[in-house]
Amino acid sequence: MTTVTATPLTREAFAPFGDVIETAGAESFLINGGKCRRFHDLARVEAAGADARVLINIFRAEPYPMPLRLEMVERHPLGSQAFIPLAPRPYLVVVCPDEAGRPGAPQAFVAHPGQGVNYARGIWHAVLTPIGEAQDFLVVDRGGEGRNLEEHFFDNPFEIHLPDMP
Repeated sequence: MTTVTATPLTREAFAPFGDVIETAGAESFLINGGKCRRFHDLARVEAAGADARVLINIFRAEPYPMPLRLEMVERHPLGSQAFIPLAPRPYLVVVCPDEAGRPGAPQAFVAHPGQGVNYARGIWHAVLTPIGEAQDFLVVDRGGEGRNLEEHFFDNPFEIHLPDMP
């Protein structure tokens, strides 16, 4: 089994797969009479295909045992998928580059409190993986006609390790 160790989630490292949703370093401006700061255009929401629309959901995810045995990844060919944690806790993000329609070697990141992710349309990714305890996420997803889920099961699973965390 191949081992992958997660690294901290940054905009630069995650850029080939989508967007990191966070306020740090984001464009912002005051609205509502100067009483509210708007962090603007944090992620590109994509919804393609017949009857496409954007959905807002809440997912409640249970943690997996660590190290994570990565046997399957999925992707959504018709829309992006954003995950914004509703609690200040870290979670694991695992993505794979596309290699001729199949996932390549996984890359793993630890999203720290205050960071969300937006998987671009067609990006292979692992399932939602909170660390340590159950966690709720606001999820912006695509609805509409068409098959918007593809799954790939690896012949040889990967083992995803967390870095030493304070």
